[in-house]
Amino acid sequence: MGALLRAWRERALLTQEQLAALAGLNVRTVRRLESGELRRPRSMSVRLLGEALGLDAAELSILTAAASGIPQSSRPARAAPRQLPADVAFVGRAAELALLDEAGGATTVLITAIDGMAGVGKTALAVHAAHLLAARFPDGDLFVDLHGYTQSMTPADPADTLARVLGLLGVPGESIPQHVDDRAALYRTLLAERRMLLVLDNAADEAQVEPLLPGAGGCLVLITSRRRLVGLDDVRTVSLDVLPVTDAIALFSDTAGPERVAGVPREALAETVRRCGLLPLAIRLAAARLKAHAAWSVSHLLERLEEHQSLLSELHAGQRSVTAALDLSYRELTVAERRAYRLLGLHVGLDIAAEAAAALLDTTREQAVRLLDRLLEAHLLQEPAVGRYRLHDLIHAHAAAMAAEEEPESDRRAALTRLLDHYGQAASAAMDRLYPYDADMRPHLPADTVSMPDVPSATAWLDAELANLLALAQHAAEHGFPAHIRHLSGTLHRCLRTRGRYAEAEALHLRALSAAVDPPGEMEALLGLGEIRCVMSRYETAVEDTMRALDIARSVGHRAGELRALHGAGALYAYQGQFAPAVEAFTESLGIAREIGHRTGELDALIDAGQVHRLMDHHEAAADHLTQALELARTIGHRTCESRALQGLGHSHLKLGRHRQAEDCFSQALSLARTTGHRLGELTNLNGLGHVYRSQGLREKALDCYQQALDLAREIGNRNWQFEAVHGSGRLQHDSGRSGEALESHREALDLALGLDQASDQARAHDGLAHAHAALGHHDAARHHWTQALDIMAALGVDRTEERGADAESIRTHLARLPPPAPGDET
Repeated sequence: MGALLRAWRERALLTQEQLAALAGLNVRTVRRLESGELRRPRSMSVRLLGEALGLDAAELSILTAAASGIPQSSRPARAAPRQLPADVAFVGRAAELALLDEAGGATTVLITAIDGMAGVGKTALAVHAAHLLAARFPDGDLFVDLHGYTQSMTPADPADTLARVLGLLGVPGESIPQHVDDRAALYRTLLAERRMLLVLDNAADEAQVEPLLPGAGGCLVLITSRRRLVGLDDVRTVSLDVLPVTDAIALFSDTAGPERVAGVPREALAETVRRCGLLPLAIRLAAARLKAHAAWSVSHLLERLEEHQSLLSELHAGQRSVTAALDLSYRELTVAERRAYRLLGLHVGLDIAAEAAAALLDTTREQAVRLLDRLLEAHLLQEPAVGRYRLHDLIHAHAAAMAAEEEPESDRRAALTRLLDHYGQAASAAMDRLYPYDADMRPHLPADTVSMPDVPSATAWLDAELANLLALAQHAAEHGFPAHIRHLSGTLHRCLRTRGRYAEAEALHLRALSAAVDPPGEMEALLGLGEIRCVMSRYETAVEDTMRALDIARSVGHRAGELRALHGAGALYAYQGQFAPAVEAFTESLGIAREIGHRTGELDALIDAGQVHRLMDHHEAAADHLTQALELARTIGHRTCESRALQGLGHSHLKLGRHRQAEDCFSQALSLARTTGHRLGELTNLNGLGHVYRSQGLREKALDCYQQALDLAREIGNRNWQFEAVHGSGRLQHDSGRSGEALESHREALDLALGLDQASDQARAHDGLAHAHAALGHHDAARHHWTQALDIMAALGVDRTEERGADAESIRTHLARLPPPAPGDET
């Protein structure tokens, strides 16, 4: 924290004495913080410092996380990510490389944006420079394609990009914050202590890039874009023009081979590279043709380029140069190679693996690899990672144009159908491996059609292919493949939700809804939309989606769809504090699940009904539902639901004063969560154990649990559980007679609840504040906060929160016991 505080103080042009005065703190406290002597400041002190320094929300989040005192060594060990694509043979750009090399020595965040026209070599320069600099960044490197100008792909949404990058940095999907600002704050927090190299390739504009920029630390960011990103602050720009003639000749000679240009006059070489527009892409293509034809001379190559360019007068100079070189390369391929090139132009994804190429080309994997290798040799294809092939954007556009010109429409559609079939089958297999318990929630394929490439894990396959799957889903929706978009929407729902990629999930389901050709297809898309919008806290829209899906399911007699819609409705009611209709919906869904033998649906209904019964203080009913769920989860080996059932039982036992049973349940659930790497499960059960120990008066054990939960919640950026841990600590401090500390904790809890826009938690925080004020003799303040809590519950239409003692009846009793306000003090 010390380095951060000092950097922001110096940015604000303040001395330590001035900062201390502005924050209302002792100057010795500021000195100890900056020196590292004071490692765990009070949260109120951190807040005051943030206000004095004028920190924004993201910066305050970084400072708060640093103040939590989590040492780097306490985080789970994880290999530094190494995401750079393979380097390419590189010639020239000495001045630009020198500038980037200078940037690589910076000790603070340094951002360089590389701009220039298509084909000028922006990505090649960024990747080559990154490989040269990578050793200076011990915490790893990330490469993120933002798809700003990728044909047939929507530019990447910053929220989903952050979810992907946070996953690469070790944040589990269920722990990724919901809102883009919180994701950006967590991202900056994680990078603040690291020296990493980030390549943000193919950016559309500043808005796409800004959330991905580190806020502190020693990171280097290289951005490429076709446009100059003048709106970014403190960014060094490198604008690439075409190659100087000397560098262009060197690149041509290096690609063609020294023996092919030996003795050729420099003037002839210069004219050849000028005919290529001095663009690296066109130069490589032309040189590859010369290398492939032993009988050709440079003069012969130049004549061919001139012939092709004369046919392209309607194109601008740069595009004409590349297209002429491409035409020359394409016409000299074999018939099979030209067909492979054309069909690869139909693939709308980012890259392609051999298995997918085999499906597209309707051939074996071995034959597909041979064709891909030939296109690699002709410089028409790139291999950025082993076994993954990619067309440059300009080459992709040319290949697609050749397909439209030379492939019959029926053949193009058949090829895309094969590709979509392959991806749909492989995605189903991957999801079945990763989430076997949810198999009955996803679309089914005949068992003999499902195939999976030979990869180390389904997770690795999804990591590599998810961008392709989403691009193909968009294409399927827009070009009349309704069965495929429906299948991909239902299959990828859990994956996208688990990874926190909500915007992509919503877009996918909306496309499936638009493409639906029958009521069941419409229903499935609406169910996916309702569940995603629920986790995005867009409850009103989620209710509309879910109820429309329920109406459709009932009208067509789709029992599984009715089950899922009822469960979604129950969850939405529960989130909004409407417990009675939630129980009704869960009970109805439980009946359907048992009727049709839907085990996962039965488990979910039992657990969620049990949790709501518990919140309503119906403890016998809660215990009955949760015990049934625990037995079923253990019978079918569903460890996640086993943990959820144990956690619910722990809370029920706690409310009934059965401390030993509660501790046993939370301890078992905590062990399961840690075994399976379920960080959210860890949080819920640490918090539960804290409540158990607090109820028994075991202050130190309770405080340890709350602190562990708070540290973990801050580490993974989960503000919900930061609230629970801080609020629990406040209750514990109040119980221990430390009302001043309790007041500070509950103020922090209220800030968190307000930021989360969670009314029920705001009521709980107001109740905590009122208790602390009352204990300190601040009767008017106590009255204010208890009145606020009652107003919130009235607005919600409830008379209790999920916390014992924070209910309307108890609060009215507390208010009645307060001394009446002094005359004139009524508010």
